[in-house]
Amino acid sequence: MARILALDYGTKRTGIAVTDELKMIASGLTTVQTPDLIKFLEDYFNNEKVERVLVGEPKQMDDSPSQSEVHIQEFLKEFSKRFPGMPLERVDERFTSKMAMQSMIDGGLKKKKRRDKALVDEISATIILQTWLYE
Repeated sequence: MARILALDYGTKRTGIAVTDELKMIASGLTTVQTPDLIKFLEDYFNNEKVERVLVGEPKQMDDSPSQSEVHIQEFLKEFSKRFPGMPLERVDERFTSKMAMQSMIDGGLKKKKRRDKALVDEISATIILQTWLYE
């Protein structure tokens, strides 16, 4: 059985989350430096079965694309060239960073740990994946 992978793409770092093989549980996997993302995905796809990749779609409150969408589009073109057979879907990621921060507070993480932007990105990717799974 194959997993579903979710990406919270950023210009510096990308948070990554993955389902279990039964596609019931979304878990944070890691955060990678964005310039290393394609290499990370190549390695991951060679070692794990992945049936699709979800990429967060940042939008403004009026549904217009956010400024980071330009960078995401460049990544999507590169992704499609490198992994032509891999299905790719976009998922609205509005408020995922705020939700990630709130889940860290609710989980009792100390302030120092909540400042870890890589952890916020990983949790945001998990929220993107959960949103898709439970829609």
